[in-house]
Amino acid sequence: MQITVNWNSKVSVMFPRLSICIGIINNVHVQKENEQVKRLKRAVYEEVKAVYNVETLKDNPTVRAYRDFYWKLNIDPTKTRPSSEALLRRVLNGDVLPQISTVVDAYNLASMKTIIPISGFDKDCLKLPFQVRFAKNGEVFTGIGIGKPISLTDKMLVLTDENQVLCIYPYRDSEYTKITGQTRNALIVGYGAPKISEEQLTEAVETTLRYVKLVSGGEIEMVKVFSSIL
Repeated sequence: MQITVNWNSKVSVMFPRLSICIGIINNVHVQKENEQVKRLKRAVYEEVKAVYNVETLKDNPTVRAYRDFYWKLNIDPTKTRPSSEALLRRVLNGDVLPQISTVVDAYNLASMKTIIPISGFDKDCLKLPFQVRFAKNGEVFTGIGIGKPISLTDKMLVLTDENQVLCIYPYRDSEYTKITGQTRNALIVGYGAPKISEEQLTEAVETTLRYVKLVSGGEIEMVKVFSSIL
């Protein structure tokens, strides 16, 4: 699959060193749950609890980078948290992550561990190329779990394909391209922010693909970083 990411000029000017990393894994077998994902959850929960503290999490450089990024997008990160931070805080506070499916749970675990926001899409529902741009006022988007469409504004950064908005960057994914029990081929996106290196993004997506393969099988096709650098 040939991947192309087009960066809107307004995004490139405002964020001249913004990157995303894309990975593909094919022939996955999505299950509601299995022993492999249960073991992975226990291991990753123990790992993050040993490394992070909820009281000092806001001072972590990766957390700080996404929070600063959110403020630049006119989003209050103390009210709408970056997805990766929200997952990590949940576990550090003694809760568990939502149980969705083996593939979704795997990419949530990778996002929590690396503190990089991650999306997972059904590759066969996408129409390339991708574009990173600001939404149009009144553009409609139906996010996972929202129930009804919302109207976007031109201050919202989005990832799109040729047909629709795939994600409000980088915290809410589309209902129509989500990974389901029928998904066979998955496309993973790791969302960058200023001060987040390409190496961090690559590591996050590679970790995600490794976790997905562990719990759902499949063959990894590619991992590549795409940048807005002018």
